[in-house]
Amino acid sequence: MHDKQNKEPDNTAIRVALWRALHVQIDSPPHVLEDEVGLQLAAPEDGWRQRPDMDPEGTSGFRASIVARARFIEDLVTEQLGQGVTQYVILGAGLDTFAQRRPEIASRMRVFEVDQPATQAWKRKRLSELGFGIPEWLRLVPVDFEAGWSWWEQLKAAGFDTSQPAVVASTGVTQYLTKDAVTATLRQTATLAPGSTLAMTFLLPLELTESGLRPRVEQASTGARASGTPFISFFTPSEMLALAREAGFQEARHISSADLNKRYFTGRTDGLRLPSGEEFLVATT
Repeated sequence: MHDKQNKEPDNTAIRVALWRALHVQIDSPPHVLEDEVGLQLAAPEDGWRQRPDMDPEGTSGFRASIVARARFIEDLVTEQLGQGVTQYVILGAGLDTFAQRRPEIASRMRVFEVDQPATQAWKRKRLSELGFGIPEWLRLVPVDFEAGWSWWEQLKAAGFDTSQPAVVASTGVTQYLTKDAVTATLRQTATLAPGSTLAMTFLLPLELTESGLRPRVEQASTGARASGTPFISFFTPSEMLALAREAGFQEARHISSADLNKRYFTGRTDGLRLPSGEEFLVATT
């Protein structure tokens, strides 16, 4: 067994990394995202593709969702770098591999990955075992959310410059937080230097989720509850936009799954597409 310091990241983070790898391995090109580094980090046992949660057909909607949200963030970060924004913060980074896959972009920025201390210790160890190491521009910022640590304070301690704009990404996180915690994150991010952008995913209430996907979302929700991380927050797009404006953002827009389908899945021959269910809030200071 791993000792507590090198405890593996939660199942959700591993599953996301494996779905990204599955996209490259089984979906037809062009791939929305090319990420097999996550697979190296996770180092699953042989036969991982036979796991029920890796079923090629059954998980295609989730797979599409995972690669589309990662690609959307990376496009946003690249576009913002072009406008001179050189700080990128990933809240709940998990097995994010942007720094390892896109060093030509990441090395021109300062990338801050925020996650639980045990996950960070495990990732630090894996990056060094795989020979990636941790370059000076990549900061792993351990934050014990459960103990009430402030990610904002830890971020500043890790060298984040509050006087300069940043891109902050939070994907696949809001469903595990209370509405109050989501509001607190929005308020904190709204205080960033002018020209900063927050991109945050949120889950639609079940009745607004595509009917064919509902049983799977319920299944995912049940699984999450069983592993001690229940889904607790769902938002309509108008609720999310209102929360962002109340938090103090200058501008907030909703990017729907239909928008992402148009952008990344048009003209695909394999029918891979995003179901409705997970949407984006993009807010600027």
